[in-house]
Amino acid sequence: MALVEHRARLVEIEELAPGLRNFRFELPGVESFDFIPGQWVSMTETIGGKKTTRAYSISSLPGGNRFEICLNKVEDGTFSPHLFGLQPGDIVPAKGPVGSFTVRAKDREAIFVATGTGVVPYRPMLKQAGYLDQGTKATLIFGARHAEGLMFRDEFEALAERHTNFKFLATVTRPPEGWTGLTGRVQPLLWETIGERTDLDVYVCGLKEMVDSVREELRAKGFDRKQIIVEKYD
Repeated sequence: MALVEHRARLVEIEELAPGLRNFRFELPGVESFDFIPGQWVSMTETIGGKKTTRAYSISSLPGGNRFEICLNKVEDGTFSPHLFGLQPGDIVPAKGPVGSFTVRAKDREAIFVATGTGVVPYRPMLKQAGYLDQGTKATLIFGARHAEGLMFRDEFEALAERHTNFKFLATVTRPPEGWTGLTGRVQPLLWETIGERTDLDVYVCGLKEMVDSVREELRAKGFDRKQIIVEKYD
């Protein structure tokens, strides 16, 4: 099935932290951009005479003809510096929605694991109607190198306050002075949260090394492959 092509127009830029932005786009001429929380869009541009394509998870819920993406600026990268140089009104060719990294069973307890921008698809996945509001238990384990890299932290904390069935665990590997939260990598928190259980789903999103190691360990613990849902950011 051919992907639907769009001309995405930048509407608003939100600076979340140094080198970390959330971009809001609209699709002129499109009445409704329908997607499933967790899916992504593909963006293409000719940069330095070379056609370049990158995939970005959608960071917003479906609504009208708009969508959002969130990303870090990679200083020696190609596409992220281009996006960071855009101004409201600029156009980027885009295709989508794409992807199957979505909630498989809204009535099944799950643990969501993310490092860095791997948390982006969880923002709409956890907020979608018919999930946490129906009482399904869920835990988000989110790790970053620095505290400022814990994007959408306030939103996830507010979500945990509203839903007693949702638990949010944020950890950093390089804590700042005065940090009173959790420290270290996400894996120890995941194993502590799971314990001896194998009756829940585990979603894992982040860099390939982390995703592969967690998936391998989950299989060793007896999890069926259908219970392990992954998305890699290479």
